[in-house]
Amino acid sequence: MTLQVPDARPEEVIALDHPQSGLRGFIVVHSTALGQGAGGCRLWTYEDDEAALADALRLAEGMTLKNALAGLPFGGAKAVIRRPEGDFDRQAMFRAFGEAVEALQGRYVTAEDVGTNITDMQNIASQTAYVAGLAKQGGRAGGDPSPWTALGIFEAMKAAADHGLGSGVAGLRVAVQGVGNVGEGLCALLAEAGAHLVVADIDPRRAERMREAYRAEVVGIDAIAETNADIFAPCALGGVLTPDSVSRIAARVICGGANNQLSSPDVAEMLMARNISYVPDYVANAGGIINVSAEYLNEEADQVRDRVLAIGPRTRLILDQASAQGVSPAIVADAAARRIVEAARAVSA
Repeated sequence: MTLQVPDARPEEVIALDHPQSGLRGFIVVHSTALGQGAGGCRLWTYEDDEAALADALRLAEGMTLKNALAGLPFGGAKAVIRRPEGDFDRQAMFRAFGEAVEALQGRYVTAEDVGTNITDMQNIASQTAYVAGLAKQGGRAGGDPSPWTALGIFEAMKAAADHGLGSGVAGLRVAVQGVGNVGEGLCALLAEAGAHLVVADIDPRRAERMREAYRAEVVGIDAIAETNADIFAPCALGGVLTPDSVSRIAARVICGGANNQLSSPDVAEMLMARNISYVPDYVANAGGIINVSAEYLNEEADQVRDRVLAIGPRTRLILDQASAQGVSPAIVADAAARRIVEAARAVSA
């Protein structure tokens, strides 16, 4: 596989090509300034290798920023695997992926992401120790990271609602785009807190479950961004915040779990111009990698909870600083994360 790597300046790009198992994709190690590169493994249908690589590069850089702001002793990395057409041997493919991770000798620690699950992680673990997201044991950290991701988003959302709307989430209309593992967990927390839910998902069965469980209003996937709501929570794939969609968003706060929500950096400025309070995705959705980090370091589940709850105050600090400086929260968060990485790089140099 020969491709031109865009100028995203990652430390390492590894092409995955194992025809016997159907494995094809990329591992991108963006930065190891703070420690081993850590980030999930995504299984998705991409149009071509270039699209898969572009996604891996964006996601890996996002992991560098996310891990830095969360105070984790890890750098940023990501893997994307192109989902084979038709039937394929999932066990064989993820074991082959595990071999590729092992070959990096610890420069990359993998975990669950979109399209992968605990069973996949167990197959990877049969070939390498550089993996987290395995079945939880006793009071130790581990298991499905989705509930922790949802809790972190919920804490960030409460901080953003207080900052941007001057209220808690009780009684607010929250539009949740994507009700997979993370989105469903977020809906449960919001419903318990007294929010009114509007949901959309490409799988109508998942949306219907939210209607039955939480009396959520169900709308079409193309209508959710512009539905009448106080808060918009993108929890599906990235790139949903575009110049076109931003012009139609009714919500005053945006806070969700999807990675790379902005289609371009300019969109953050457009949100600011419309007086929409935006929580950068890697600030809000760090709960999952906090759990992965704790599992890999053999820490306690209580430690995970304390760190995830800290996402709320961190979000409020970023929003307050952005307001005081008259800039987008994305600029404040990005600058803070990059300062942490550069300081670590200077020390190691």
